[in-house]
Amino acid sequence: MKKKIWNGVLYTLLAALLITNVVQYMSYRDSFSKLDQLEELISQRFIGEYDETALEDAAAAAMIQATGDRWSFYVPAAQYDSFQEQMDNAYVGIGITIRPQEDESGFLILQVTAGGPAEEAGILPGDIMVEIQGQSAEGMDGDGARDLVRGPEGTTVEITVLRDGEKLPLTVERRHIETPVAKGRMVTDDIGLVTIYNFDTRCSQETIAAIEDLRTQGAQKLIFDVRYNPGGYAHELVKVLDYLLPEGELFRTVDYAGNEHVDTSDADFLDLPMAVMVNADSYSAAEFFAAALREYDAAVVIGEQTSGKGYFQQTYRLNDGSSVNLSVGKYFTPKGVSLADVGITPDVELSVDEETAFGIQTGMIEDQDDPQLQAAIQALQQESEKE
Repeated sequence: MKKKIWNGVLYTLLAALLITNVVQYMSYRDSFSKLDQLEELISQRFIGEYDETALEDAAAAAMIQATGDRWSFYVPAAQYDSFQEQMDNAYVGIGITIRPQEDESGFLILQVTAGGPAEEAGILPGDIMVEIQGQSAEGMDGDGARDLVRGPEGTTVEITVLRDGEKLPLTVERRHIETPVAKGRMVTDDIGLVTIYNFDTRCSQETIAAIEDLRTQGAQKLIFDVRYNPGGYAHELVKVLDYLLPEGELFRTVDYAGNEHVDTSDADFLDLPMAVMVNADSYSAAEFFAAALREYDAAVVIGEQTSGKGYFQQTYRLNDGSSVNLSVGKYFTPKGVSLADVGITPDVELSVDEETAFGIQTGMIEDQDDPQLQAAIQALQQESEKE
């Protein structure tokens, strides 16, 4: 009996010593953050192998995600150059926009840059990219596909596309490509259509040039298409609005420190009837573009409720070359309205089915089959009849 009691005392003392050691170990690092403690714990005690960069990237991305803000995001160092290329609307590649197939069988080609190497090689919107450099695209993620397609300027890449059930092997040269930001074309004898793809680099320059060109072709009314427009730089948005709208406030921002900035327009403006087409994938600057034109009674808005992005982000470059795009302030329309989590309700609400939406996004749709475009044309024609 005494031996059992003594054994119990020994076990209790041993357990107490082990607990004391653990407490002292953690207490020794009280000055460390939780992430520092975890990093040291993994580096010193984890029995398996791991990629330190992948660990840090995952932790950084999780921290940003945990803010609950869907507009802030983390960009790993390996992806930063591609991110910057997107913002610059310029890159070395073949000139295609792709989306993974739902069954992971390859990548659907959504858009082909006009005059680019992919178009010259015969690639068409709607093709499915199934092989890249002899490797099957089945199960491949977007980063993997991009890394294989991209390469030094002047080199070539072997692409196999699936079209109407037939595989077509194609050789495509990699070149420096400036992606179009805005395009214009006439849709009736007196109505011009300006499609703005984003508000990043060169947006104002190309948008204003497209408008001026349409006016020389006889455009007396304008339709702006910002459907599937992800937004972009505020200064590009302001330049376009200043060109279109009369004197007054255009855009107001308030940052995290309470600092307020207001952009204004001069007295010169474009006195033409206008309409703007939007949808659920019109974000940020695209929404504020439509809102500003409507608040000045310069345009009717047609389409679907927009996304409701009312925050603006600042890009912060980190020591390892990665970056964080963090929401640091709020946008407001000329009348001081925040669109955060609300968006714009169009004057003419009109949704489209999935097939039509795909045709609009890829540009593979005839004007008569685009109900939102037809509604915009009708709205402008009715406005003329009132006059």
